Amino acid sequence: MKQFLSLLTFLSICLYSCAQQEPSEISAETPVKVNYVTQVVVPELNIPWGMEFLPEGSILITEKTGTLIHFKDGKKTEIDGLPEIYLRGQGGLMDIKLHPDYNNNGWIYFSYASSEGEGDGGNTAIMRAKLNENTLTNIEHLYKGATNTKKGQHFGSRIEFDKAGYLYFSIGDRGNRDVNPQDITRDGGKIYRLHADGSVPEDNPFVGETDAKQAIFSYGHRNPQGMVMHPTTGEIWVNEHGPKGGDEINIISKGKNFGWPVISYGINYSGTPFTEITEKEGMEQPLFYWVPSIAPSGMAFPYSEKYPDWKNSVLVGSLKFQYLERLIIEDHKVIKREKLFEGLGRFRNIKLAPDGYLYAGVEGVGIVKIIPDSF
Repeated sequence: MKQFLSLLTFLSICLYSCAQQEPSEISAETPVKVNYVTQVVVPELNIPWGMEFLPEGSILITEKTGTLIHFKDGKKTEIDGLPEIYLRGQGGLMDIKLHPDYNNNGWIYFSYASSEGEGDGGNTAIMRAKLNENTLTNIEHLYKGATNTKKGQHFGSRIEFDKAGYLYFSIGDRGNRDVNPQDITRDGGKIYRLHADGSVPEDNPFVGETDAKQAIFSYGHRNPQGMVMHPTTGEIWVNEHGPKGGDEINIISKGKNFGWPVISYGINYSGTPFTEITEKEGMEQPLFYWVPSIAPSGMAFPYSEKYPDWKNSVLVGSLKFQYLERLIIEDHKVIKREKLFEGLGRFRNIKLAPDGYLYAGVEGVGIVKIIPDSF
């Protein structure tokens, strides 16, 4: 009888989820005629997690394994001065971001896994530094998730600035889904907001609440690995890994609860349900979700005259299916999906560079530039 009731509950959840899954019913079209091709500009990289373009056009690239590369004039130079990187599972050297006023202050921001602090293992940390020739200097440690754990999953972590100069970053739930994401007194499963110097803004949503982590801006996240500011609205968009199904795109908002793991469009990797609901009062619905999961990572808005036929869309890399997905957006709704460059590799990162071109970090390939087919 118990087995029958369990099966009935599971089927009910599936039927309910199917009824709610309007966004994911928009299938990704393939093949799609693409007016662009990829050109390898930095070859032979392993897991190029993040990249940034310096003013003169050279590229700083983070390799997850703990190497910071400066690519200039066709040569790769390893940069010294990084702190010790905790390498475990999904953790390592992750994102990199220039300060919006880099030309005047020289600050470069990094997210990485660190073993510093309480407990064995590691957690996500944020630092900033300056580059002097081939060495990082003036290192300042801005934030460190607590406590450490030996679990290898869900470190996050992307970095972004908004138009007002606030610094945002993500830390995944660190494999502790039933505790961290819904508890504002704990790190993990959160998007954080700081001033560029690491201090906490006075208007952060949980400032003054007893024992709350003051840097939290939103919570109820699983593992955000894509983050980008919308170039016109200034909104901070993130994508995050779900379990089996239920990857999401969310627009971050102050103090909001995005529901993980109380609500979700996914199920356990074993195929069993872990929640009976996909929505709840006081919890935000995603702008879009994927079923099945695509394992999203890098994220960019191709708002450039170089890509006139890609306006009103967002690009998301798929680690699982090894393609770049274009989602066409209308009134904050996804109306169409396209698969681009299928089979090229695991798209870890994508960025719109100052020269107006898109560059993507593809695992095992390197940094590729997306250029017109007739270029």
